[in-house]
Amino acid sequence: MQSVYTVPLQRIVTDFSLEVFHRSTDFDTQTISSASVNRPGLTLVGFFDYFDSDRLQMMGKMEYTYLSLMSGEDRLTCFRNLMARGIPAIIITRSLTPFPECIQAAKEYDRTILCSSQVTGDLISDLTAALRKHLSPRITRHGVLMEVYGEGVLLMGESGIGKSEAAVELIKRGHRLIADDAVEIKRINPTTLVGSAPELIRYYMEMRGIGVIDVRQLFGMGAVKDSQNIDLVINLEQWKQGRIYDRLGMEDLHTELLDVSVPSLTIPIKPGRNLSIIIEVAAMNNRHKKMGYNAAQEFTDRLNHYFDDQIAAMEAKNGNNRH
Repeated sequence: MQSVYTVPLQRIVTDFSLEVFHRSTDFDTQTISSASVNRPGLTLVGFFDYFDSDRLQMMGKMEYTYLSLMSGEDRLTCFRNLMARGIPAIIITRSLTPFPECIQAAKEYDRTILCSSQVTGDLISDLTAALRKHLSPRITRHGVLMEVYGEGVLLMGESGIGKSEAAVELIKRGHRLIADDAVEIKRINPTTLVGSAPELIRYYMEMRGIGVIDVRQLFGMGAVKDSQNIDLVINLEQWKQGRIYDRLGMEDLHTELLDVSVPSLTIPIKPGRNLSIIIEVAAMNNRHKKMGYNAAQEFTDRLNHYFDDQIAAMEAKNGNNRH
């Protein structure tokens, strides 16, 4: 069963600098569980089929103008019908003053009324993006997440294989750490994963023989980042004698995380290999592939053309000899 995540209403109020016109008694504990925001258009005329009471309700200039044409009694009926559904809050945009009937109904049904100075469309867009981030499905994976040349690279492998050591070398080469040891991964849309570090261990890294270090303090703010899209998964493993590893790069491998398919590689580890440089090249190559250039495919095509030309020349030569 998929977990249901929530975000405190107070967090939304703080993040978006919303003014509280009326505070419900459960304001401090009220949570939001829906990433969608509703504009009560048809609901104002009494159509509540398919109405989702878990959504924040947002009223802009259009709804406000429509309600202003009503009598006070009809407005009160509209607001009572809306708030009786147990909505978490109503947000009124453009700094419009709530109708007295709105405040009256909010007191009767113990609902929260908020106000924003933003334009309705802009606030809906910003709020929906924030809610998706807070409420998105998530998992935690053991690994290290780095930003390398703009690519989010998730290093995975057995404990002690050298993920943190490779990350430190990458940091020294100008790249940035997002998370070490535990990576929180969220699916913010059907094709995008975002990784971050748990708040408790953010910016910290464990290195065997040294202990815990604070990357932000040692290397500066430019060496860390709070979150990053995951573009590539690199699985590190000990070099296994006799195992055949991909040498051309024609294998199109992927790792499934939260039902999102992410390109992946397996890099064997053995003494003498410069792991940080290999990871840099892998990140740049992955970026090239996303931009439509595949060096392995181009090399294979050149080989095929070369052998085709050689075969054609041999056939032509054999034909001439027969004559």
